[in-house]
Amino acid sequence: MRAPKRTFGIARNLRKKLSLPEAVLWRALRRDQLQGLRFRRQHPIGPFVLDFYCPSARLAIEVDGAVHDFAERLVRDERRDALLAERGIRTLRFAARDVLNDEGLEGVLLMIADVALTPSTADAREEARGGDGAS
Repeated sequence: MRAPKRTFGIARNLRKKLSLPEAVLWRALRRDQLQGLRFRRQHPIGPFVLDFYCPSARLAIEVDGAVHDFAERLVRDERRDALLAERGIRTLRFAARDVLNDEGLEGVLLMIADVALTPSTADAREEARGGDGAS
């Protein structure tokens, strides 16, 4: 899903001012530190800017602050996650407070690695059909 030029500009600006929870998680994800997985921060996809994205696993990681607890935002997040899922991108969401303490961060990293290293349902269906993913 190609991102419009405007989204690239927004992503570039967001990279310059990560929130504290995003900065903490980025420190743990950058430079292939998590199981050799490569992540991008503030990655534009279509009209969206993902907090973090692992291209090889087609996995989006979102760090949600308190604003995501409001009903309107929850509905918007669900719609966004569904649109990404239609394009084969899985989304993991974590509360900012979980990223900010050592025990919570450890759990977050374990969950990210587990999901990223587990083939998606779409990948498993393709493999079961004997496909190689190339069409």
